[in-house]
Amino acid sequence: MSADPLAWLDEVAEERTRLGLQRSIVPYGAASPGWIERDGRRLLDLSSNDYLGLASDPRVVAAGIDAAHRYGWGAGASPLVCGWRDPHEALAEELAVFEHSEAVALFPTGYAANLGTIVSLVGSGDVVYGDRLNHSCLIQGARLSGATVRVYPHGDHERLEHLIERDRVRGRFRRTMIATDGVFSMDGDLAPLRELVEIAERSGAILLVDEAHGTGVFGPDGRGASAALGVAERVPIRVGTLSKGIGSVGGFVAGSRRLIDHLHNHASTLLYSTAMPPAAAGAAREALRIVREEPWRRDRVHQLGRSFRERLQAIGLPVPPSEGPIVPVILGEVDRTLNMAAQLFASGFLVAAIRPPTVPRGTARLRISLSASHNEEELERMIKVLRQITV
Repeated sequence: MSADPLAWLDEVAEERTRLGLQRSIVPYGAASPGWIERDGRRLLDLSSNDYLGLASDPRVVAAGIDAAHRYGWGAGASPLVCGWRDPHEALAEELAVFEHSEAVALFPTGYAANLGTIVSLVGSGDVVYGDRLNHSCLIQGARLSGATVRVYPHGDHERLEHLIERDRVRGRFRRTMIATDGVFSMDGDLAPLRELVEIAERSGAILLVDEAHGTGVFGPDGRGASAALGVAERVPIRVGTLSKGIGSVGGFVAGSRRLIDHLHNHASTLLYSTAMPPAAAGAAREALRIVREEPWRRDRVHQLGRSFRERLQAIGLPVPPSEGPIVPVILGEVDRTLNMAAQLFASGFLVAAIRPPTVPRGTARLRISLSASHNEEELERMIKVLRQITV
């Protein structure tokens, strides 16, 4: 009998466990805005990306149910075969208006949107410059494209410009792309988009901004970090998700009609993936309407973020500068992070313990994620628990 070809997986698992990096998928129960159930307990949900409290909003749920009744649940095929339905078309048109763009391409997930877009625009002989703390989908998209990948220090636009100029002088590459998160998912800070836009325009680079954690939440109209910093119309490729602030599922790319036509013909994650469920598109349309008509939701989550950071810092917790609903507490050690998350859970608070490789080694953290559905009293209770844990 031949040796087990997957025996090496046991050694990898043992090493994960030794380092405190073993993960498992845990089932949760019913959810309501700001809350979630686990093993019969109701927990204040501070781990979700449902920043505006729309994932379980009755109006969004009803819109999804209505679309499911009319169009069925599954799309049945990729968009170019027969998976594109009326709710998809309406959502794409409404997103284009929302984003002030000529057109929008819909993808099954935000990850697929970034991956497919990058791979369809650059390849061998090209270069992609990415922030060190970019999300995995940007990193993997750049790698899979076959382009040369250059990583610049987090937020260091001066170093980025130096790298681009050095490569330009050497004349090494055909096309140049700059890819960055708009709002960094684990740190909650914004990319220096004003400077990146200037660099892209001077160098002729393609600028792609992933607005996954900004859509619906940042900017005067909820269009993300690019709008918050006043440069949205100068960013040619804006990628968003429908699964965070919008509370549904799916991803999209906003840009020119020629860009969207190119993606419809060349983005493999769109061409060869079944379209998002029509019901999800129906739910996203209703959530988008609420985002437009209820700006108090993003105002509230920003206000909660500011006051909560101040209270965490007042009790001596290491909270770096950030904006909006993502509040990281950098603890460094994996064991300490897991222990604090467990104590919070025992006290009724669900908080994500983020460890490497999701974040760099030595920066394990609690990632506290706020929602417009939370209130000051609930967060004050958490502060009291944290004060006891950290004493």
